[in-house]
Amino acid sequence: MNIHIISVVPELLESPFSHSIMKRASEKGLLHITLHNLRKWAVNEHGMVDDYQFGGGAGMVMMCEPLVNAIEELNNKHSFDEIIYLTPDGEKFNQSIANNLSLKKSILFICGHYKGIDQRIRDHFITREISIGDYVLSGGELAAAVIVDAIGRLIPGVLNDETSALFDSFQDNLLAPPVYTRPEEFRTWKVPSVLLSGDHKKIEEWRYDQAVERTKEKRPDLLDND
Repeated sequence: MNIHIISVVPELLESPFSHSIMKRASEKGLLHITLHNLRKWAVNEHGMVDDYQFGGGAGMVMMCEPLVNAIEELNNKHSFDEIIYLTPDGEKFNQSIANNLSLKKSILFICGHYKGIDQRIRDHFITREISIGDYVLSGGELAAAVIVDAIGRLIPGVLNDETSALFDSFQDNLLAPPVYTRPEEFRTWKVPSVLLSGDHKKIEEWRYDQAVERTKEKRPDLLDND
């Protein structure tokens, strides 16, 4: 998978993609992430990419010209399956969207900043708008990091155990069941005996029952959406 990200502060994204699973995905050649500084396409020598909004009001707006030039240049080279704008008023990101995006070959993310981007970009270039929650961040960079991590780990071969992603929380609208590791007993707190039984059928039944109960307790809304 090829992922390109346009940002006015791409440095914010260097660390999240340089460690752990995302780093291994890159080293395996399964995920290629390229960061682009929007100021490369600035309208003047001062690196201008934003301006005051028409009609007045507080906050700057990312301009049409730099974004159009950046999108068109990159799209001509890579032919993106999706051009995604990260914005608080986009569709709410969830596991189903992550699953869908993980099947794409090439995605371009646009990180908003200031008061957002000129509406004409959204009208003519953006194929999808996504939010990671009902709150406002300083920019779209952290949202991009969240989404890329969520979809990158689903790419076959990225995780050492390829089946583990299939049992994460929110797959099948259920939260993940409790997990335990050694020792079997700690401060009189014991691991459920079924997990030590070696009976895989009973273990899977227990895990499913626990996932349902945990979802009922913590996120009953997920069961309503089933």
